[in-house]
Amino acid sequence: MTEQTKTPQQPNMTEQNQTDGRTPRRTMTGTVVSTKMDKTIVVQVERMYRHPKYGKYIRERKRYHVHAENGAAKLGDVVEIMSTRPMSKLKRWRLVSVVTAAVDRGAEVSEISKA
Repeated sequence: MTEQTKTPQQPNMTEQNQTDGRTPRRTMTGTVVSTKMDKTIVVQVERMYRHPKYGKYIRERKRYHVHAENGAAKLGDVVEIMSTRPMSKLKRWRLVSVVTAAVDRGAEVSEISKA
């Protein structure tokens, strides 16, 4: 009689990648500058950095096309966005939440946050 050695089973790679190997999604905060498209908003993110040679602080602005399914964000709102799979030619971000509403729509924010 021969003894058979059992090898430990390796976890399925797809299951392991979904839990351990997945990189955290990138999030940013910016201001809504356009809501004219259907289910899409344009968010402007501003960052400041110091020039490596001259030391001057530079303000850089970049605009992102963001998927907003329910249309919760309005013009002037400060929103949080998160990277996602490509949804169209320009959209690679989705709306996470409205951080602060524009000055003229303060009452509507409580309704948005409950939804």
